[in-house]
Amino acid sequence: MHRFGQRKLRYSTAFNRLPNTPDEGTECQACSKGPFGMTKSKSGIDLVVDIGGTNTRCGLARDGVLDVSTNARFLNAGRDGLAGILTEYLSAHQDHEIDGICVALAGPIKDGIGTLTNLSWIIRPQDLIDQTNAKEAHIINDLQAQGYGLAGLEPEALAPIMDAPTAPNGSTKLVLNVGTGFNCAGVITLRNGVHVAAAESGHIGLPVRDAQDLDLSNHVKSAHGFAAVEDVLSGRGLERVYTWRSGGVEKSAADLMNDAENGDAIALKTVESFIRILGAVAGDLTLIHLPYGGVYFVGGVARAMKPYFERMGFGENFRDKGRFATFMDDFSVQIVEDDNAAMIGCAQFLKNSR
Repeated sequence: MHRFGQRKLRYSTAFNRLPNTPDEGTECQACSKGPFGMTKSKSGIDLVVDIGGTNTRCGLARDGVLDVSTNARFLNAGRDGLAGILTEYLSAHQDHEIDGICVALAGPIKDGIGTLTNLSWIIRPQDLIDQTNAKEAHIINDLQAQGYGLAGLEPEALAPIMDAPTAPNGSTKLVLNVGTGFNCAGVITLRNGVHVAAAESGHIGLPVRDAQDLDLSNHVKSAHGFAAVEDVLSGRGLERVYTWRSGGVEKSAADLMNDAENGDAIALKTVESFIRILGAVAGDLTLIHLPYGGVYFVGGVARAMKPYFERMGFGENFRDKGRFATFMDDFSVQIVEDDNAAMIGCAQFLKNSR
């Protein structure tokens, strides 16, 4: 285990990938000069970690700014926890004293302990302090990290889907993740900074508006006993929609998206059903949170669906709220295309926590 000695430390928790990065276990190109182009700084450096289902990414940040040249990706397979990854990463940064560490993970955080949804890992703040000798440790949900990261994104990292009137600074924002799972997080500006509320909204009931929705809901319910939003609006959910649309044929999300790009009729109907329901659910969550600062989609499935939002009627279904239809024009919708957003969010969280 990587230890630098004992110090008087504190920790706190927040409740509920970069392409071309070095390979697992390799040293970052920037390590010889130190992050941010400096000569091996001894302090003021934060360690940010994004744990996904397949990979874990680490990077260094200062004052809320991520230095992407220090990013490194590690495969999770074959590991029993985060400790080994931190040891490998910090071995390339031994001359840098870590002030704080913030870990974003794909799973719930309860009683200060983070549990990975798709891994058997358990993340504890004191373990992070012991492993890095940081002065403070924070654990946040990965979608919370995406919310905190909005403040650090460049304009070119956002792809507009729907425009709306410019909102005042500090307006509430809403992050919607469509990837391995589905979830949302409200980004709320308070007097003392930004707060991102945790949620597990992917497990709410799938909305049923007509006979077609009911038929899909029953199809999903027959396999799981309950038709949740995430059972449709996710990578696995997309595959279920295809099985429903095709009359029982199974196909991977990657293959059916490729078929849709090539004009396959069943694949296109699958995408149309997916976008239709996505618009309705996003509209419902928008009415709950009132994000005048905008709705921001994140996640691999959301990015893959980018060419189909307008073509398949996302806006019409988003606005399909009866007498509140025109009210929905007050909310912009964008897709976050920066794969580093969660790590940027960890850096912003550490900055705001001080």
